[in-house]
Amino acid sequence: MPLTGDVDRLAEAAFDGDRRALARLITIVEEGRPGAGRVLGLAYPRSGRAYRIGLTGAPGAGKSTLTDGLITALRRGGDPVAVLAVDPTSPFSGGAVLGDRVRMQDHASDAGVFIRSMASRGHLGGLSVAAPKGLTLLDAAGFPFVLIETVGVGQDEVEVADAADTTVVVLTPGWGDGIQAAKAGILEIGDVFVVNKADRPGADEAVADLRTMLAMGGERPWAPPILTTVASRGAGLAELLDTVLAHRAHLEAGGGLEEGRRARRRGELRTALASAYARRAAADSGAPEHRRLVALVEQGQLDPWAAAERLLGEVAST
Repeated sequence: MPLTGDVDRLAEAAFDGDRRALARLITIVEEGRPGAGRVLGLAYPRSGRAYRIGLTGAPGAGKSTLTDGLITALRRGGDPVAVLAVDPTSPFSGGAVLGDRVRMQDHASDAGVFIRSMASRGHLGGLSVAAPKGLTLLDAAGFPFVLIETVGVGQDEVEVADAADTTVVVLTPGWGDGIQAAKAGILEIGDVFVVNKADRPGADEAVADLRTMLAMGGERPWAPPILTTVASRGAGLAELLDTVLAHRAHLEAGGGLEEGRRARRRGELRTALASAYARRAAADSGAPEHRRLVALVEQGQLDPWAAAERLLGEVAST
C-alpha cells in the first residue's frame, strides 16, 4: 500500500524518465489503488504538452501494425514516443488479453519508446475508464507524442476522438458493405482516413466509397485526407505521419488545438464527477433513505427517475 511519501518519490522518478516508476504509477491509477488521487494531482499540472494521435477502426484493420510504423517514423526524427494500447479484457485475470509483451517487439529495447497495454474491462467506445488517467501520466512524463490505439470494437468506437488531438480512422478493402452504418459512427470523427492493406483487391473502390461518403457530410474547416497504406511493408507510413503533422499545424494555426484540449478537460471533469457520484451513491446504498426510495420504486409508487434525483440530492448534500 503506497504511502504519500512513496507516491511522491515514485512520481518524481517517473517524471525524471524512470520507465519502471512510470509503469507502477499507471498501475496505481488504473486499479484505483491507495495513492491514485495523489498521483493524478501531481501529474495533472505537468500535462497538456503531448500531442495525442488516436488510431481507431474495426478489429483486423491493422491498427497495431500502423501504430508500430508510426513509432518508427517518429523515432527517426528523434522524438520519444509513448503508446497506450487498449486491449480486450481477459475473462480470467481481468487484464489485457494481448498486452505489451507481444506488441511492437522491434521497439522493446528502445529507451525512447514506452508501450503500455490497458484492459478495456468491458467499457464500450474503444477505450477504457482508466485511459484518460493513463494518458495524463504519459503526458506528464514528458513524451512529446502519445499514440492511442483503441480496442477495435467496430463502428461505435468514437471515444478516441475526445482523447486525441488527431484521430486516424483505419479501414480496409471491402469495408463498404457497412458504409451506411459507419457514416453515423467513426466516419464523423476522423481527421485522417487510411485504407490499410491496400495491396488487396477492392482498395480503389474503398477509397472511392469513402470519398463519396465524406463529400456527403458537407464541408469542414479541415478536409480529412484519404491515404492508402500497406503497413505490413511500411508503405505509406511516412505520408501518414506527414499528414498527421499537417493536421496539427492546421489546428495550431486556427486555435483549434487549444480549443479541443479545453473541451477534453471539460469532458474529463464531467466523467470524473459522474464517477464520484456513482461511488458515493454505492457507498450510501445501505442508508435508510436509500432503502426507502428503492422500496417505493419496487412497489411502483415512485418512478426511478424521480428517485434518482432525490438520491442525487442526498449524495450532493453529504
